[in-house]
Amino acid sequence: MAKRRSESYEGYWYRYEPMEPIEVEGGIKARSQGHKFVKNWWANRWIAALTPLMDSGRLSRGRSYARKGQVMDIEVEPGVVVSRVQGTRPRPYNVKIRLKPLSDRQWEKVLDALAGQAIFAAQLLNGEMPPDVEEVFQAVSVPLFPDNRGDLVTSCSCPDSANPCKHIAAVYYLLGERFDEDPFLLFELRGRNQDAVTAALRQRRAAEAGPVEAAYGATAVAPVDAPSLGGDLERFWAMGEAAANLPLAISRPTPPFALLKRVGLPAFPGLAAGGFQRQMERVYDSVTEAALAAAFADTTAMGWDGEDNGERGDD
Repeated sequence: MAKRRSESYEGYWYRYEPMEPIEVEGGIKARSQGHKFVKNWWANRWIAALTPLMDSGRLSRGRSYARKGQVMDIEVEPGVVVSRVQGTRPRPYNVKIRLKPLSDRQWEKVLDALAGQAIFAAQLLNGEMPPDVEEVFQAVSVPLFPDNRGDLVTSCSCPDSANPCKHIAAVYYLLGERFDEDPFLLFELRGRNQDAVTAALRQRRAAEAGPVEAAYGATAVAPVDAPSLGGDLERFWAMGEAAANLPLAISRPTPPFALLKRVGLPAFPGLAAGGFQRQMERVYDSVTEAALAAAFADTTAMGWDGEDNGERGDD
């Protein structure tokens, strides 16, 4: 630190002027250079959780460190983030950010709740973070984001007496950018990675769908060995002997509304109970009629009799 003597009303006093940190070659630089540091709502919630814990000056210096590339590396593991940040001293500072992992019981409550919401389960299985997923955590009284000092434990080897310091803030901001790219990192900090979450959701959805499929007589299809495509290219478009006398049956799909029964009826605001299904009935009927008409036209053109339950017609 550089010292400068300055005169005040009460006499002479010394104050410290901040020194510039040592420049880092190949440091992690924040992509954002504007006022808004992150893009997505979950990353914004992560940044917002730090704001009450720090004064505005350290937050500002932390953003500056993140944008200059003073953070040398970041390692994310379940419940802990480890990083090195280059400050004004030759030796980098060691930073640790611990986010209390959820217990197995808490995760079971969350996963049960997520699996019970078809749209949430579908989005998560597709690698997307639902915009209202935090409400599911709140509904079962499980925190997703740090909401008190006990959830977030930070440490830094720098001499600053304040905790969190600007070095911790720099790492924290860059984590927000990483959450922009991969929201499942937040789940990993809480103790479960993406593979564990999606596997648990698939298991629950499959168990829930089992009775429905059994009720409608769903059966498993045995795998069939197919010949190599390379050896059959000349006859690729030819109808095989087994298909020459294949019976054709055209009927309305059964069971009705299989997809809706699998994922559940959506709750649209302002739509009366059962209204969505009634509207979809009309759409399904129209689509089915059009499909049947097209299929009948095709079979007639091929010399089939559309009224004999699929038997070949006379040529």
